[in-house]
Amino acid sequence: MIKRTVNSDIFGNLLRAKGLFINREAMRPTYMPEVLPHREDEINDLASIFVPALRDETPSNVFIYGKTGTGKTAVTKFIGRELLKKGEETGKKVNFIYINCEVVDTQYRLLQNIANHFIDDWSDRIPFTGWPTDEVFAKLKQMIEKIGGVTVIILDEVDKLKGDEALYNLSRINSDLKNSKVSIVGLSNDLKFTEFLDPRVKSSLGEENMIFSPYDAGELQDILHQRVDIALKEDCIDEDVVPLCSALAAQEHGDARRALDLLRMSAEIAERSNSPRIAKKHVRLAQNKIEIDRIIEVVRTLPTQSKLILLAILLQDKHNRNTNSTGAITTGEVYEVYKNLSKKTRSDSLTQRRVADLISELDMLGIITARVISKGRYGRTRDIKISSSSEEILNILREDEVFEELSNYKIRGQTRLI
Repeated sequence: MIKRTVNSDIFGNLLRAKGLFINREAMRPTYMPEVLPHREDEINDLASIFVPALRDETPSNVFIYGKTGTGKTAVTKFIGRELLKKGEETGKKVNFIYINCEVVDTQYRLLQNIANHFIDDWSDRIPFTGWPTDEVFAKLKQMIEKIGGVTVIILDEVDKLKGDEALYNLSRINSDLKNSKVSIVGLSNDLKFTEFLDPRVKSSLGEENMIFSPYDAGELQDILHQRVDIALKEDCIDEDVVPLCSALAAQEHGDARRALDLLRMSAEIAERSNSPRIAKKHVRLAQNKIEIDRIIEVVRTLPTQSKLILLAILLQDKHNRNTNSTGAITTGEVYEVYKNLSKKTRSDSLTQRRVADLISELDMLGIITARVISKGRYGRTRDIKISSSSEEILNILREDEVFEELSNYKIRGQTRLI
């Protein structure tokens, strides 16, 4: 007979344990410190663009580019906070609206979210669906005109917006306003984003451009030291932890978010193991956990066609290892396996060109590496390799019953394809 011991105060015991944090939220990328290290120039440049709002003039529209974790969102929100504060001090009417276009990605939802920012009474708010888009836009203009002053609209991840209509309408909104002014700020990780915009939208919005360069390891150390002072108890972290987190994040294109996540996770792992100090071993454990968690989330949310292509790569990789085949996997090999998998699922197979595009996307997500090589008169192909554990990725795909069955597919005798 199994003896069951019940701890009647599990959380009480955990609360009484000595933690390492004094302000856990300060370790999160969303936390806004009073000072943003190594972004003084960018803050001053953006402030000079926004200052006309405090003179009842229209600030220029601006696009801000930079890789993930380079401080675009933090700097913009920081300037927005200071702008609102100075507006109150000087008696100038300034509105600051932040929208994440990864969440709000259609014209209707974008216009609805901006308009509802000005509507306090829930009964008067625009619903999630149901109104004609023209009516939503008319309501938005009415509300902006009623409030008056200057409205600065921040569109984070602006490249995630579906279609150009929303940007086109917002870029022309000032021509329909008499008592108010609107300025648009677009934030994007994609430096080529505006190349695909409608020329009319591009000419209206692209008045100013800013580029945020990645942080180097030394700058990341300064950012982490600042957060350590705010977030952690005194003398609970080894000297080599912050340099290690900074160096690892600097390898990932100077991503401050990754550096903060790595440090926070290291502290949490140390805390859960009742360690009095955060050490390098905790950073290594955190690095492994973050990478696995990221891959799991990315693979789970892939579209079906991308999953089929990924499975084709995994099966070809397994076949090559079992047959002692040397060399990387080619696009042609993947496409042949993918076509067979598509037939088994009775789904339409994509063209080889489109499959090549999706392979590039998997490469960009970090699940595989796909290096383009020349085959002379045979054209070009990709040398494809798996970046993470093949078995772990396969297990994630097997969570879907269809892919559980497909994962048993055997590749028969096959010639090397380009």
